[in-house]
Amino acid sequence: MLGFLTARQAGLDDPLRLRRAESTRRVLNLELNHDRDVDRIHSNGINTIDIEVIEGRYMLSGGADGVIVVYDLENNSRKPQYTCKAVCTVGRSSQYVHRFSVETVQWYPHDTGMFVSSSFDKTMKVWDTETLKPAEVFQFEGNVYCHHMSPIARKHSLIAGVFGTKDQKVQLCDLKSGSRIQVLQGHRGEVLSVRWSPRYEHILATASTDSRVLVWDVRRASGSLFSLDQHNGDKSKASSEAVNTAHNGRVNGLCFTVDGLYLLTTGTDDRMRLWNSANGKNTLVNYGKVSNESRKGLKITVSRSCSPEFVFVPCGSSVAVYTLHTGELVTMLRGHYNNVDCCQFHPDYQELYSGGKDCNILAWVPVVRPPDVEEEGTAAKGGSQATVNPAFEDAWSSDED
Repeated sequence: MLGFLTARQAGLDDPLRLRRAESTRRVLNLELNHDRDVDRIHSNGINTIDIEVIEGRYMLSGGADGVIVVYDLENNSRKPQYTCKAVCTVGRSSQYVHRFSVETVQWYPHDTGMFVSSSFDKTMKVWDTETLKPAEVFQFEGNVYCHHMSPIARKHSLIAGVFGTKDQKVQLCDLKSGSRIQVLQGHRGEVLSVRWSPRYEHILATASTDSRVLVWDVRRASGSLFSLDQHNGDKSKASSEAVNTAHNGRVNGLCFTVDGLYLLTTGTDDRMRLWNSANGKNTLVNYGKVSNESRKGLKITVSRSCSPEFVFVPCGSSVAVYTLHTGELVTMLRGHYNNVDCCQFHPDYQELYSGGKDCNILAWVPVVRPPDVEEEGTAAKGGSQATVNPAFEDAWSSDED
């Protein structure tokens, strides 16, 4: 680390190199923080969480009890041990509360004054954060499994709201007009997950129970751009399949990398795959068995400003951490007492928050690295050498010198 600081000070290295090195070190040292608690408000499992990107201070959570909570992640007490307090709650006593399980919550990407939630009560609500009242309510004919707002959209006023509903259609809703303006048809099963590209504002990926992942350009009316094929067009391996499939089971997780160049998918075939988002090719990265028994959408997330990048995947009662481009399992974060359904990476502090069916939200933070101490022992009478820090050992001289 001192070398990075010296090179940065002398102008030999880009400051970004130091940032990436430190961010990577912090992610590799993530552990459950026993000094930080998150208020336990939900009486049932936590399905979804989201951290706003404006200040990086407030976190949303939605649970199977229909409750929505806003937390303040900042430590105002200035003490090592503290609790992230619930700032406000849309609880069961509110007349605006969702009647059934909340499946997705998301902050409006450009302003913390608004957030969106979707639920099994067949509604999607656009909330005013100040009043905790819905500014707009979209009604649907079936359960809403997922929605997503584009983090970069400037040219369209879509709610970036894409809705995967039980009628096998994906619907686009317009915030300005408050109406549904477009329907995307192509899946043969229920749509479980949807994601806008963080690179191109009109590109959208959808995942379904029909084992398929479709990539769309919403400006086109002729259908999807392409369907992801796990065999990359090898007909000998897919001879029995009439259409391209991304997995051999339900596809219930989608996540673009931060630069939008790659797309991650998870399926109930216990596999995770990494795709080139430009041409839909399977990169064939082997992550091994990624346990996935969820019947609903699974919220996975990726790191930011690290080298290499990492992916965080709920895996039973743990969160698995993989190296994105090599598929190496780095560690398993264990702390929940029941299945984990969602996780969210905080890029400002390289922290991770996870929510599960045990009604808990856990904070995983980097452990402070202890200073390297060189033990200087006195040689024993038997002639044994003093213990030396391995970093200072002479590894090039011969024993005969």
